[in-house]
Amino acid sequence: MSFRFIDTHCHFDFPPFTGDEAASIARAAEVGVERIIVPAIRADYFARVCDLASQHTALYAALGLHPIVIEAHTSESLEKLAHYLAAKPEKVVAIGEIGLDLYRDDPQFSRQQQFLDAQLQLAKRFDLPVILHSRRTHDKLAMHLKKQDLPRRGVVHGFAGSLQQAQRFIELGYCIGVGGTITYPRASKTRDVMARLPLSALLLETDAPDMPLNGFQGQPNRPEQAARVFDTLCELRPEAPDVIAHALLENTRQLFSLEV
Repeated sequence: MSFRFIDTHCHFDFPPFTGDEAASIARAAEVGVERIIVPAIRADYFARVCDLASQHTALYAALGLHPIVIEAHTSESLEKLAHYLAAKPEKVVAIGEIGLDLYRDDPQFSRQQQFLDAQLQLAKRFDLPVILHSRRTHDKLAMHLKKQDLPRRGVVHGFAGSLQQAQRFIELGYCIGVGGTITYPRASKTRDVMARLPLSALLLETDAPDMPLNGFQGQPNRPEQAARVFDTLCELRPEAPDVIAHALLENTRQLFSLEV
């Protein structure tokens, strides 16, 4: 039986996809990955992500200022984001990738929080969901989300926190992104979390070209690997594969208002 998938998080504007977009989209489609959401990480990438989405039926764009490159963001970056959103590009379906990150040296965490709040406010203003990055910051991120109370909510992508942290995001109305981490047997905590969360809260993603799957270490990740993530999720959960596939697709359609 073949299933339909949407990769809800793929940095398709980066190598190895650059210059090979049509072939990469075709490779993904061969295993059922019909649509790909491409989140920008800084203001000077907005144009290229929007151009990709306009040129390829399979691609959608998200626009955001990522905390991992906090030093690249300025007040002008936020103004540029607001300007793009005000133009209401047809295939921009979310604000992202945004969030918090305490992994890197000198994270400039107060600035991260300022940019996060500003972008959450833009999500409110333009009635868009958000694609959220969180490393070592789940509890702090949940506090910001609760305070801002977005109407459209969003997804915490590439989740690898505790069951309790995931449940708190879900209680706030957010989805949880399921990625390649679950393909590693040693990632027992994350595998257990994804097995136990409500199916109605899960989305499928790759984070390609990052986060390679088990057995593919050292290689760029690719959107067609979403099918392997799905296979592993089916091994972990009690529901039938067709039920899981249908739920993942519907969850994605609803969150991002996709007519696919």
